Amino acid sequence: MNYRTLGNTGMPVSELSYGAWVTFGPQIDVNIGMSCLKEAYDRGVNFFDNAEVYEFGVAESIMGEALKKLNWDRDTYMVSSKVFWGRTPTAVPTQKGLHRKHLVDACHAALRRLQLEYLDLYFCHRYDPTVPIEIVVETMTNLVRQGKILYWGTSEWGAEEIKEAYDIAIKNSAVPPLFEQPQYNLLHRERVEKEYKPLYEHTGLGTTIWSPLASGLLTGKYNEGIPEKSRLNLPGYEWLRNLFIEQYQSTRIEVVKKLGVLAHELGMPLSQFSIAWCLKNKRVSTVILGASTPEQLIENIAAAEKTDMIDDTVMEQVGKILSTVPGTLSHGNE
Repeated sequence: MNYRTLGNTGMPVSELSYGAWVTFGPQIDVNIGMSCLKEAYDRGVNFFDNAEVYEFGVAESIMGEALKKLNWDRDTYMVSSKVFWGRTPTAVPTQKGLHRKHLVDACHAALRRLQLEYLDLYFCHRYDPTVPIEIVVETMTNLVRQGKILYWGTSEWGAEEIKEAYDIAIKNSAVPPLFEQPQYNLLHRERVEKEYKPLYEHTGLGTTIWSPLASGLLTGKYNEGIPEKSRLNLPGYEWLRNLFIEQYQSTRIEVVKKLGVLAHELGMPLSQFSIAWCLKNKRVSTVILGASTPEQLIENIAAAEKTDMIDDTVMEQVGKILSTVPGTLSHGNE
């Protein structure tokens, strides 16, 4: 496993990490969670991603119980949580958003569920236009100084919002946001490759990217429709199914098929190809993997060994294939 520095934190993060979204709870219990976490850890993964909203706290509880049983030295791995949506489907106003009360309450609740004394990374899961950024910066700074979190960042914030938070923090000798968790994959590229480009120099922004397989689309398993036993048919994920249907009706499935042919020619599954492609971008600090079985996780982690196969010639072929998708960009390695 290779390691990259997470923005300006100075922390070495494994270039592949493991997240709990969708899987922990509906597909993974404590025992399977332990097996997946151990496989990842044994292969050098040192970052495990979670959020209050993932199965409304259940994902954090499962991960916390698994980590307790695994009993690894705490200084050998990192855990995150994210705050914004709340931990219940019917969250009242004080239980969601980025106001000071929820930022603090959600941090304490995540620590209880994860059975940890501190969070390594704490993300603002979305931007909250109802809360002044000054309050967010001040509250996150206090949590750092209290030892509840080590660093904080954002998820799916706009570049202007991130820059404003960073500049406010620097001006007031506070702790700035140093990383962002955006979606990034072969079919979703603009924010990482274009919008955030000025931030890489201005703030030293790190990125912990999610959905490298576009919610499974870039595995090829949806090329002929939606399998009965897939995450798109899980209760509570109807929005993900609707998003897929919109993509299915566009040109994206044909693009996925062409990418699959290219991956096959290189001797690897499309899933590995898609993950390795993300790793080619040096602005990606870590690629968060989601897997419901140890076997699936092992296969995806093996993508880290395939990046050299995606050379300039292959990247050019990818560019030609993606040129048929509206709004795509050339690969951003700057």
